[in-house]
Amino acid sequence: MSDESLAIEYGDHRPVQHLIDCLQFGLEGISAAFEKYDEQFVKGPGLYFAVVSGCSVDEYADPMGDNRWPVENYREVTADLDTFTDVAYDVATSCDGAVVVSVDGVIADQMVRFKDVGVEGAPDYADWMGSRHMSAYDISTRQDVVATITLSEETGRVTRFQSGSYTSLERDELGTPWRGKN
Repeated sequence: MSDESLAIEYGDHRPVQHLIDCLQFGLEGISAAFEKYDEQFVKGPGLYFAVVSGCSVDEYADPMGDNRWPVENYREVTADLDTFTDVAYDVATSCDGAVVVSVDGVIADQMVRFKDVGVEGAPDYADWMGSRHMSAYDISTRQDVVATITLSEETGRVTRFQSGSYTSLERDELGTPWRGKN
């Protein structure tokens, strides 16, 4: 019997997909609630989540200074989505770096900066991608990173990256899966 047969494919695992959906839903809510993205010189809330299956990201991430998720206020993504979204909004407007979330939904307190993973070939970066999105795109190719999700502070765009590919929603498209629109 091969160890491969015992492996959980988190990318297709229903509870992990629910977790990723909850993260996306929260970021879409933050984007939709912020009404000043179109104003000149205004920077909106921006955030970056990485869902990981490993025990540690030490090998490919560095601490992002004093930027922390307030685990004393909220520790688990799916416990209460309204509270999660409120806490995420505060973090999105006051901190920088990626928030690491384990596949069971527990949020790490230390926010991180991911190191360059050396993606093979020339990544197909879209013109709208900034450094947060390019990092999320690249890090999503790691075997132990199930997904990354970003909220653009410039436009409010929400993007989900998985295995080096992505789906991106501009603000006028937000909520499409939740509202049943095509």
